[in-house]
Amino acid sequence: MPQPDRHSLRVALLSYRSKPHCGGQGIYVRHLSRELAALGHRVTVFSGQPYPVLDEGVHLEKIPSLDLYNDAAPFKTPPITQWRDWIDVLEVATMWTAGFPEPLTFSLRVRRELRERRAEFDVVHDNQTLGYGLLGVRDRGFPLVTTIHHPITVDRRIELEQATGWQRISKRRWYSFVGMQGRIARRLRPILVPSHSSAHDIVREFGTPRSALDVVPLGVDPRTYHPHPDVARTPGRLVCVASADSPMKGIATLLRATAKLATERDVSLTIVSKPKPGGPTDRLVDELCLRDRVTFASGMDDAALGRLLAGAEVAVVPSFYEGFSLPAVEAMACGTPLVASYAGALPEVVGDDGDAGLLVPPGDPEELATAIAGLLDDPAERARMGAAAWQRVQERFTWRAVAEATARRYAEAIGQVAASPADRSARL
Repeated sequence: MPQPDRHSLRVALLSYRSKPHCGGQGIYVRHLSRELAALGHRVTVFSGQPYPVLDEGVHLEKIPSLDLYNDAAPFKTPPITQWRDWIDVLEVATMWTAGFPEPLTFSLRVRRELRERRAEFDVVHDNQTLGYGLLGVRDRGFPLVTTIHHPITVDRRIELEQATGWQRISKRRWYSFVGMQGRIARRLRPILVPSHSSAHDIVREFGTPRSALDVVPLGVDPRTYHPHPDVARTPGRLVCVASADSPMKGIATLLRATAKLATERDVSLTIVSKPKPGGPTDRLVDELCLRDRVTFASGMDDAALGRLLAGAEVAVVPSFYEGFSLPAVEAMACGTPLVASYAGALPEVVGDDGDAGLLVPPGDPEELATAIAGLLDDPAERARMGAAAWQRVQERFTWRAVAEATARRYAEAIGQVAASPADRSARL
């Protein structure tokens, strides 16, 4: 097999779900694929639902599931006439027994899709599927690079700590796929991670050797996320981009801090998310009498989100854990002062010296409210911090740099496979 031109690689980028504007997977796939294409590589994204929004020059191949977790009708079983094969049966059976099947079933589908297409791609890049089917992809001779943003065992532990009664049993079953991900992570090389904090956690949680991990920070699109001089900052406005009903994201802490601030001043909070009607976040808004101060926004494109961030006086990332935190970097890129939790990779992203953002203990609404109030009361400090945050992003976090570093790892993985005796034997 002729060796590929290292300057123009054919990349298969895998993502088992790629929600465009919420959650890191769809954002990562879109921006990385765009910048890889801009570098001259040919990128094909293989994705299950929800499908990503991709830029010109990037091809999408849909790997449809039964879409059991769509926003319109989640957990609804489709008619049996729509089941196509044994993988669909496995998907439904896992959902019926309270598990989450998508990492496994997507990996099986993509293994089948790529089985006879070795000549079409120089490298396969998996975006944290970590399903058993990837071993079949690797065994077909594909150089395989994997990204792990953070170990989902951390999400599981945080949710179990906050669950009670039968919820604990259902949560354990839902997260049963994590055992598979750990077993696969121990068998793959190389693995790209977005932070040293995430690397440490993957070693601890999955037992992956540290030598298998390579830190490649994530980036931000400066065309969208930048200071907007034409956008006036709304006095007292806070903004947070996070999954509203995920305990790990700390939205309950932020709502309680906002309720405290509301007793002292005129504040408003915009949360970029769509909470479940009647769910824990929706109920808490009413319990704290915040319905007239809290707005939820969802479905906005990057341009609208950039302007929203640029129009807030303070951005907040109250998470209990982050493997990186794109919302923090996006807010910093807009020159918006940031208050974040001292948790996971956030000190690594924001800096722990208070120059480009303030860090507070996770889960403490009093500390969070105090930090936000200090910034709201000090326009000069907000201006200084916003400028320092913008500068930090320009120096450290751009998608072009991410793509360049990732392409170098592709070339190394291709070279390692080409040099292996097993690969030479397979090509004879």
